[in-house]
Amino acid sequence: MTWTANISSGNGKAHLTTDSISFVNTDRLLSDNRIHSSAMVRLLLLLISLFMMQSCGQPPAPDAFPPLPVSYPETRIDMVVDTYFQVPVEDPYRWLEIDTAAEVEARVRAQNAVTFGYLEQIPFRKTLRDRYKELFDFPKVSTPLKAGDYYFFSRNDGLQDQAVIYVQHGMNGQPEVFLDPNTLSETGTASISLIGFSPDNRYVAYSRSDAGSDWSQIRIMEIATRQQLEDRIDWVKFSEASWTKDGFFYSRMPEPKKGKELSETNQFHSVYFHRLGDAQSADKLVYRNDKAPQMYHWTDVTEDLRYLIMYAATGSVGFETYYQDLTHPGSTFKALFTGFEHKSTVIDHIDGRLIILTNIDAPNYRLISIDPSRPQAENWLEVIPQKEDLLESVTTGGGYLFASYLNNATTRIFRYQPDGTGETEIHLPGLGTAGGFAGKRDDDQLFYTYSSFIDPGSIFLYNISSGTSDVFFRVDLKFNPDDFEEEQVIYRSKDGTSVTMFLVHKKGLVLDGNNPCFLYAYGGFNQSMTPFFSTSRILLLENGGIFAMPNLRGGGEYGEEWHKGGMRDKKQNCFDDMIAAAEYLVSEGYTSNQKLAIAGGSNGGLLVGACVNQRPELFGVALPDVGVMDMLRYHKFTVGWGWIPEYGSSDEEAMFTVLHAYSPYHNLKAGTAYPATMVTTADHDDRVVPAHSFKYAARLQACQQSDKPVLIRIDTSAGHGAGKPTSKIIDEQADMWSFFFYNTASPLLYPESE
Repeated sequence: MTWTANISSGNGKAHLTTDSISFVNTDRLLSDNRIHSSAMVRLLLLLISLFMMQSCGQPPAPDAFPPLPVSYPETRIDMVVDTYFQVPVEDPYRWLEIDTAAEVEARVRAQNAVTFGYLEQIPFRKTLRDRYKELFDFPKVSTPLKAGDYYFFSRNDGLQDQAVIYVQHGMNGQPEVFLDPNTLSETGTASISLIGFSPDNRYVAYSRSDAGSDWSQIRIMEIATRQQLEDRIDWVKFSEASWTKDGFFYSRMPEPKKGKELSETNQFHSVYFHRLGDAQSADKLVYRNDKAPQMYHWTDVTEDLRYLIMYAATGSVGFETYYQDLTHPGSTFKALFTGFEHKSTVIDHIDGRLIILTNIDAPNYRLISIDPSRPQAENWLEVIPQKEDLLESVTTGGGYLFASYLNNATTRIFRYQPDGTGETEIHLPGLGTAGGFAGKRDDDQLFYTYSSFIDPGSIFLYNISSGTSDVFFRVDLKFNPDDFEEEQVIYRSKDGTSVTMFLVHKKGLVLDGNNPCFLYAYGGFNQSMTPFFSTSRILLLENGGIFAMPNLRGGGEYGEEWHKGGMRDKKQNCFDDMIAAAEYLVSEGYTSNQKLAIAGGSNGGLLVGACVNQRPELFGVALPDVGVMDMLRYHKFTVGWGWIPEYGSSDEEAMFTVLHAYSPYHNLKAGTAYPATMVTTADHDDRVVPAHSFKYAARLQACQQSDKPVLIRIDTSAGHGAGKPTSKIIDEQADMWSFFFYNTASPLLYPESE
């Protein structure tokens, strides 16, 4: 939720980003969800009883949480039948894929009217929102980012929609506003990222995104004068600015067709060079693969400005690495690593050798060095060998290498000489997540961050010469972390595989099966789920709830083999791991089926949908967020093709069988009692297009047998997650926790607000 600063592998390139949410119109048309007067009277009597019991300090019985009336909008069925390898597959809601159609827009309004009409009936919704707003109202400061004599950082004073980027001259200088995204949009939905400084630290490139879209625009600022240059680059996706002396390299895609900006398949992600002062039309095309249009290409420049590094990827599994000698005009890219089975990232160029983090012959990664003139494997030198723990990343700064390892999904940091000698552990405050330790070779101080599930986080200043750390900034929230504890347990999955899971809860938790529990995971794309702090999670913890986060196969916590164990034809392992986590929580008395919620976003939304389909009785609440729900057609929208290496494609017969067997949309069954479900998506999500959620929610509403609600909350002027303003964060999280607490019959432990 707060801004973070990351400095890439020692070349001083900046990337200052934000993660927020957008604003929803709270005026609701309740006329679309009318309640008969007699039912309303009964409901009011029950709610009055609930208020009275809470005011007397007595926990209400479960029957104090009556089913709230809900009437879904009529949804037409326009049956489409596709045939995959002689197998007919029905798609009754294909028409919902046309998100710009008037009929679909009308349905969005109707579904939101039903959803917010339901949420407004939850008696403690305002209490939760008020408490969350109170918790969220604290200063949020990012790690400072050094560019020459200047330091950049972002700060949100508490409830600003977007953090403001500040700059100061020297460590003791006076902070001044550099860029304020709150002035760019009346709704607070414009977000800004610093994406690269010029080598002389005179200019900085920044990108602007609107309404949560992945599309961005690059602009240039002169740092000393705060003047914006006329340079403007449009239709950029997934790119930083890799500077040389007179400009920078960046990646973009062709301009999409008008009206198809958020749904059309994006192809030909190509590398360009922009010279300062030129129009975008004059930018030089550096690389484009006409034979393979569905590939990503991104670049980096070594700190000494000698080599341009280019990576080419089909998706998340692996990528190719190329290099070009910028000191020889007219030189072309040469292959360093080819094929898409491995990942090899250039960290820096030191003493004539490229320092590279690779998983070749090392599933847990190792660090090697290569002479670019003799790149054959027999000439490689090993700098840091593979260890039992995952070598997650390596950064450079102050003349040292800093290696970040994961030990049981928690961070360990070691410092090395450039040749890999002199290993020294940097002691962290506890078992949590740390990051930073990056800068230029002549820096004498580096910044890093540390946080955990119950530690809101601190920024530390690391002294290179002494090897000591001092607190630079500490977050101060309106809660006492000493009231809570975090633990890590091990359980067995369906096939006997040991899986770790983090648990966070109040101290002295009673294992009587009566605790509300929020089971959250991701399980894909080699992403590691490590301890992280969430302000909204305090609402759960201080009301006696449990936060559970397992490290599922498909993630990256235990190396590439762990990742491969939960992808493509082994994706079911991910679902089995999650189901086993739920069974463990129930069998050990942490919670019960009725009080257990399953939650996840994006690939995690797919996880929720698949697990609920396979074990609907295991969960009381389901919260799939921006999920990939149609596994047969996901690759036909925007950048969905980039997930084919992770999931496989329905165009392959063997993978069609696998995908069809677990696709959330296709495996819903009529007459089934599903958990209380609130699907969440956004109208500007151009990564996992909202059609996934539209189709899934429509079919789930038609299949639901029980009286438990099936809602879809559709955010407007918002995207996949990044860039959402504070106002929307508060609304969205309050609604989610209200739905969770009400549908797990879990009374709040603080009094109602007036």
